Amino acid sequence: MHIDLTGKTALVTGSTQGIGAAIATGLARAGATVAVNGRTPDKVQAAADALRAEVSGAQVVPLAADLATQEGADHAVDLLPEVDILVNNLGIFGAKEPLEITDDEWRRYFEVNVLAAVRLTRAYLPGMVARSWGRVQYIASDSAIVTPIEMIQYGMSKTALLAVSRGFAKAVAGSGVTVNSVIAGPTHTGGVEEFVYELVDRNLPWEEAQRAFMREHRPQSLLQRLIEPEEIANMVVYLSSAQASATTGGALRVDGGYVDAIVP
Repeated sequence: MHIDLTGKTALVTGSTQGIGAAIATGLARAGATVAVNGRTPDKVQAAADALRAEVSGAQVVPLAADLATQEGADHAVDLLPEVDILVNNLGIFGAKEPLEITDDEWRRYFEVNVLAAVRLTRAYLPGMVARSWGRVQYIASDSAIVTPIEMIQYGMSKTALLAVSRGFAKAVAGSGVTVNSVIAGPTHTGGVEEFVYELVDRNLPWEEAQRAFMREHRPQSLLQRLIEPEEIANMVVYLSSAQASATTGGALRVDGGYVDAIVP
């Protein structure tokens, strides 16, 4: 399968590292012009430079903005009035005792993980419909389905993304625009390494810590290892392509699979 996104413009939110950076790289390799986003100008420029070095001839647009705010979204639209591929990857996560999650923290998870994506979808979806082509994706999580007891605020936000995705897909039915979610399982990023060590012995070597985390905290995984960011990116690139034109309203799993008895 040859995926060619030449002539398309993609915005990947939260893309200076981890899953977002892998998605930006995958889209650039397929020929898209890619906007790399983060809050800090220096970090965004460094990520843009790294992407250009990784992908020869890549067309990269640095977008330094806090897209969890209206001001940040407005700046994005000013810089990129038209986007063909919107990948809502921006998100926060962390462990917290359920009864210790404050109202402010509940709001923060909703605003960053859900409302930021809704706001950008609202900004770019009409243009996609007018052009009869577009791709909107939300990076959800297996936490949307099997809510982890140590981070239910995060699980809540990712479950909400599944509803948002399905709803917007219905809103643009028959338009040539597709809207989907990607359900990502526990993925190997720097932030996740730190999260793993919050839950298992910090003295363990990484490979042992990873196995202990999966065994003790994600026993439903059939893969029984962390997923690499590029494995998530492969699905996103496919969903961004013309080849995925009949896939919309879906929640596509790159989560390592589930033990049947644990799936709701």
